[in-house]
Amino acid sequence: MSAKPLVFIALSGGVDSAVAALRLIDQGFRVVGIHMETWKDPKWLDITSIASAVLAKSAADSIGVPFVSLDVRDVFFQRVIRTFVNSYLAGMTPNPCLFCNPQIKWGILQTYALEQGGDYFATGHYARLTTGEDGLVRLLRGVDTTKDQSYVLSMLSQFQLRYSLLPLGGMTKTEVRRQAQALKLLVADHEDSQDLCFLGGGDYRDFLQRYAPESTAPGEIVDMNGKVLGRHQGLAFYTIGQRRGIQIAASKPYYVVDKDIYNNRLMVGFAEQATKSQLHAIQPNFISGEPPQTGAIYDVMIRYRAQPVKGELLLASQEEFRLKFKQELRGMTPGQVAVLYQGEVCLGGGIIQTAW
Repeated sequence: MSAKPLVFIALSGGVDSAVAALRLIDQGFRVVGIHMETWKDPKWLDITSIASAVLAKSAADSIGVPFVSLDVRDVFFQRVIRTFVNSYLAGMTPNPCLFCNPQIKWGILQTYALEQGGDYFATGHYARLTTGEDGLVRLLRGVDTTKDQSYVLSMLSQFQLRYSLLPLGGMTKTEVRRQAQALKLLVADHEDSQDLCFLGGGDYRDFLQRYAPESTAPGEIVDMNGKVLGRHQGLAFYTIGQRRGIQIAASKPYYVVDKDIYNNRLMVGFAEQATKSQLHAIQPNFISGEPPQTGAIYDVMIRYRAQPVKGELLLASQEEFRLKFKQELRGMTPGQVAVLYQGEVCLGGGIIQTAW
């Protein structure tokens, strides 16, 4: 009789990964819990940020599976924190999770799992995987539309997904908590983890003031004609499409339209000047390995939790893609990732470089 398949599951100390591990055991897998110790901002390194490793170990013990913890602090700082800081210095607004997942969680933890004889690497993300007749793995939205996390997995490769399991993709968050409570897991009522895990509960503005002070230097706010309207508190504190916080009196609300990094100027305009209908994205990841068909209409998410909008794919290659939307949009922010969907299937995404 052949041995049961071996799965290493990323345990964060939260309810999702704990229930995902139990589901894998019920499905007949041998399970090992794996946790990654990431870099945390020392200023906010308190008991709550340290507790995730303790909770992860406690979850593994209560489930009855072996546990291993990997120290990835140095590589996390180099690949995630430096990218985060450099993006803000370039006037962008990044989403670190989109790059942590392929480079750290899958890049390091999955690699370790496979090297140790694992058949698969699993996480508690709310998304689904299917394999088509062509042998390609497809990433699908989770059935819980309020928790769907396919967006943050959109930069994973075909290889990474082929050796992955997502046990919670067919469940709702309510079902997950109910199962955790029924099994009396200690993490049953634990709060969901936050996106910027390395801040440890701190504010990104304070973080940037210490690690990238030049991105928080005050400067001029100007309109689209270059007229000085006031002062901003630091370009890093503003996002393209933002309305609140500009604090310039006018007959109509001002929106952030652009950032002039070289002159440290924040460019603002009225609503009609802040909307755009096309974007150019770089460093794309197409999950199938090949760009989608140009000329077709896709659902597009221009940021996490955004409502999908219809966009025509005008150009697509391994280096870039360009989209034209059926409506004028606000908030197409450089540094965020534009993710394409065809129905429930996530096709991949790319980093928004410019929009017009």
